[in-house]
Amino acid sequence: MLILTVLQGPDKGRKFELTSQLPQLIGRSSEALPIADTTVSRRHAELTPDDGKWYIRDLNSQNGTWVNGVRISGRQMLKPGDQVRTGSTLFVFGQADERDELDLVRVLRQDQMDATVERTLASNDDSVILAEPEPRNAAVHHLQVIYRLTALTSTQTNREDLLRAVMELVFNELKPERGFIMMTAPQQAEAGSGGVDGREWFPAVVKHKTPPADRKDARIHISRTILNHALKQGEGVLSSNAMSDPRFAKGDSVQQFAIRSALCSPIEFGDRRFGAIYVDSSIANYTFTQEQLALLNAIARHTGLALANAEAYAKKLQTERLAAMGETVAVLSHSIKNILQGLRGGADVVEMGLKKEDLKISRGGWTILKRNIDRIMALTLNMLAYSRPRTPEYELTRIGDLLEECAALLADQCQAKEVALIVDAESEMVPVMLDPHLMHQAVVNLLVNAVEAVQPKVGAVTVRASYVAVPDKSMALGGPAAGKPVVRIDVIDNGPGIARDRHAQIFEPFQSTKGIRGTGLGLTVTKRLVEEHRGKVLLSSEPNRGATFTIVIPAETTRTLDPSATAATKPQASDPLRGG
Repeated sequence: MLILTVLQGPDKGRKFELTSQLPQLIGRSSEALPIADTTVSRRHAELTPDDGKWYIRDLNSQNGTWVNGVRISGRQMLKPGDQVRTGSTLFVFGQADERDELDLVRVLRQDQMDATVERTLASNDDSVILAEPEPRNAAVHHLQVIYRLTALTSTQTNREDLLRAVMELVFNELKPERGFIMMTAPQQAEAGSGGVDGREWFPAVVKHKTPPADRKDARIHISRTILNHALKQGEGVLSSNAMSDPRFAKGDSVQQFAIRSALCSPIEFGDRRFGAIYVDSSIANYTFTQEQLALLNAIARHTGLALANAEAYAKKLQTERLAAMGETVAVLSHSIKNILQGLRGGADVVEMGLKKEDLKISRGGWTILKRNIDRIMALTLNMLAYSRPRTPEYELTRIGDLLEECAALLADQCQAKEVALIVDAESEMVPVMLDPHLMHQAVVNLLVNAVEAVQPKVGAVTVRASYVAVPDKSMALGGPAAGKPVVRIDVIDNGPGIARDRHAQIFEPFQSTKGIRGTGLGLTVTKRLVEEHRGKVLLSSEPNRGATFTIVIPAETTRTLDPSATAATKPQASDPLRGG
């Protein structure tokens, strides 16, 4: 069977089976694969079977579709092992793994495998403190294991990585031949569906001391008696199967499993039972000890605590995200409502002029319409830039020409307000390496703020660019650009200024001093775009003395590509931020 496995993205670890005769849509629409990636378009790409082969094509998505790091432009055949990127999600295309862990563990009935629960040990908070108080050397060693486990669980936030690291620790300490960690499925199974404890469980991690020779050798058989006891009673189990029992002297179904000793401990915290850790051994004359069971209980207990903390942290993050989303929606809705009111007002004036056949009135309405169209365009571009950080596409750019283009966009607004907008750039300034589209947006945001801040008829805004061969301490950049020349772009206005206690907040999202006219995204986006150029934004302002925003970026005249960069991270020419 052909499958798509998610390697990166919100759905990491999920697998999707592909039906051999039916095309499959990748996207966020209801008929597409159920993925949670919001950077994927509604109809992003389509997988199509054709004569035993699978092909993929992009459906004019915003971010494009990439195969093995190369953006595809047409229909392309997929081979097993190919990696497909759509948005933030990276899939690998291939056959279903014969070693799929979900099919390696077999839970057997009592008539298939008889097992005796020889010893049990309650899994409780005492297990977390110390696994076995005597003898003294074992206690010290077990405590060292618990310390290592605490350090491990406090640094791992990914559930899959945490469970694999726990299993590595178990193998290092208990030296079993095989083991797995059984976890509960997201949804409860119906009674009688073959699950344990009335629920469906699956092996999240499977490990062998020695790599199995084949699929049959890779399978792990476990008694339902053992697993049920651990999961239902919440107790660790030490058990051996009836290898020497006369009932199995003929050596058929039970003898072939060759399990001589097994340990199973529940992973739980409070009243929440996450699953169980199971290990076994087939070595003759070897049996796990009560002390080892106590240690496994302690490890399982710590693992349950780590999983509970991870769930609580995830819920906290989700709550914070929802709160931030609510605040974002409220602010943006307010801004969009104001823009729509402006559009409606302008449309009413245009309609009035058309009814009266008065072109002068219609022109006045069109001015209002155009101003609000520009506002919603700026808002949209800033939202895109804020939500999706970009990798700059560097090219040699003349700063003077860039500033002239920015100023030209605000000419009508300055004329209507009767304020002066002056461009002052050194004529002999050499071109420097930057992304002209991103820097254009950053400068325009500063100019818009400055023009809106100054008073009509007496306001003045100056945008100035200069080359600084030896930057002072305030303009010094870190990293590879430290101590090297920089380009400085100043946007200066004679407006009311900004209080010093507001300087730290002014670059935070949705922190606007414009009232209903601002969204609080412009300066945030400018700061991000400049930092993506490895530069910084400075503010110098006091009340009633105007404000100066300064962009400082490395003055590179040449640039070599980073060999670690991939085509998949390169922004697209059709990106709305780049006017394509």
